[in-house]
Amino acid sequence: MPYITAADGTDIFYKDWGTGQPIVFSHGWPLSADAWDAQMLFLGQHGYRVIAHDRRGHGRSAQSWNGNDMDTYADDLQLLFETLNLTNAVMIGHSTGGGEVARYLGRHGTSRVAKAVLLGAVPPGLIRNGVPMAAMDDIRAGVAANRSQFYLDLTTPFYGYNRDGAQPSDGVRQNFWLQGMMGGHKPQYDCIKAFSETDFTEDLKQIDIPVLVAHGDDDQIVPIDLSAHRSMELLPHATLKIYPGAPHGLATTHAAQLNADLLAFIKGEDVG
Repeated sequence: MPYITAADGTDIFYKDWGTGQPIVFSHGWPLSADAWDAQMLFLGQHGYRVIAHDRRGHGRSAQSWNGNDMDTYADDLQLLFETLNLTNAVMIGHSTGGGEVARYLGRHGTSRVAKAVLLGAVPPGLIRNGVPMAAMDDIRAGVAANRSQFYLDLTTPFYGYNRDGAQPSDGVRQNFWLQGMMGGHKPQYDCIKAFSETDFTEDLKQIDIPVLVAHGDDDQIVPIDLSAHRSMELLPHATLKIYPGAPHGLATTHAAQLNADLLAFIKGEDVG
């Protein structure tokens, strides 16, 4: 399996499929690159090179004790860009991965990137925009006490399975749980602070490329009013796509619609 090694010795796993213009995916917490399989298969079949890494401490990457913060995540991503010599790339980040994309672009610039997508993303900043710290403390407590059960329970609001008319999938829930349990306890615990307390305001202001901000209006994990709508006020060149009734995990529950919209955005077509 392919790995890159960060400056502190942490091995970062990635997968690299296909050829063509590169599309680089950043996954949400506490998942892995596998969360993007539906999008990677679809876009790879449409002639793109699709690349996704497991964030340090997640999935198949090394379970680092230190460095579980947005600056280091962005630097790990920069190493991936440099190692693979990626240019004219499209970056797509979901949830925590959206924060990673924003920090990468704010910290390392847009010289290698043509467009970006922030999907159900945490910017501009959850705590600074009104999410109570007590909510994050509850997540930390759940992860520390019994992360296996916590991750399984989290699938219910994550995919909107607690809504009328929802059709819960045991396979989807088990896949989420498996990805979560592959990662390290300490780095996943630390990542809660990273995704909730980091302020991405200045990062967003510096992004001078087209950005698609995509969000479900029934997102119970990252509320749209505290994230997407506020990011739109800061991004210089952004388009907002709202998915009515969609949950946080819409890359799975609304995969066909999202895939079509991603393809249209990448091609420069209207995202209806």
